Amino acid sequence: MNVVVLMGRLTRDPEVRYTTGETPIAIARYTLAVDRRFKKDGEKDADFIQCIAFGKSAEFAEKYFKQGTRITVNGRIQTGSYTNRDGQKVYTTEVAVDYQEFAQNKDDQAAKGSPRLAAKPDDDGFVNVPEDIDEDLPFN
Repeated sequence: MNVVVLMGRLTRDPEVRYTTGETPIAIARYTLAVDRRFKKDGEKDADFIQCIAFGKSAEFAEKYFKQGTRITVNGRIQTGSYTNRDGQKVYTTEVAVDYQEFAQNKDDQAAKGSPRLAAKPDDDGFVNVPEDIDEDLPFN
């Protein structure tokens, strides 16, 4: 059985490309920094794992995932190889993403990312959202 579950932070914004043809398909590539459970010599250590998402998952990653965002990924290990420009064979290993989601709440994300989103609620429990932020919201 080939099943992978990861939780980590994006090392940079996802790189998204589209296939050519009659119905283009989005392909997103990103790297997750996944903390190791045990520390080496008291220092934190992480693995940097390449992930690839297709279709709607890739479009979602392009729209909502940013560097530093903590996400969880479910997928499978995928290996491959190609010959580079120097004629050397290069082997690849990546996670083919089946499912991905945020692994932090919006308050944590806002505090690390955009200061515009770090607003505190009023006495009535509502937060005033600036008008120029509509394009950043996942709903309209």
